[in-house]
Amino acid sequence: MADRRDPGRQPGEHRPSPAVAAVRYGIGAVMVTGGIVVLIVNPGGFGVDGFAMAVGGGLSVLMINFLFRLGVSGDREREAEEAARRYFDEHGRWPDEDEPPSRH
Repeated sequence: MADRRDPGRQPGEHRPSPAVAAVRYGIGAVMVTGGIVVLIVNPGGFGVDGFAMAVGGGLSVLMINFLFRLGVSGDREREAEEAARRYFDEHGRWPDEDEPPSRH
């Protein structure tokens, strides 16, 4: 069941603080921007090498953050699946199924 405020989030998830997001994505963005600036300032020799190093490093930082977040989301999905299976073992139905009508 998704959160009403953000349809893509699950109820137990929280949004990272702006400081965490700035560190997570800001460092890579600053490195890429620095590489572009170095290339503009010195388009030959050192500028090309500096551009390649800074952009490569910045993109690798961004990719590592993306892959880490992807791995963490997989852990959350596994934990949710395990909880649903425990619920099924206890109640005989999946948590997202409607309750069967009671017999009188």
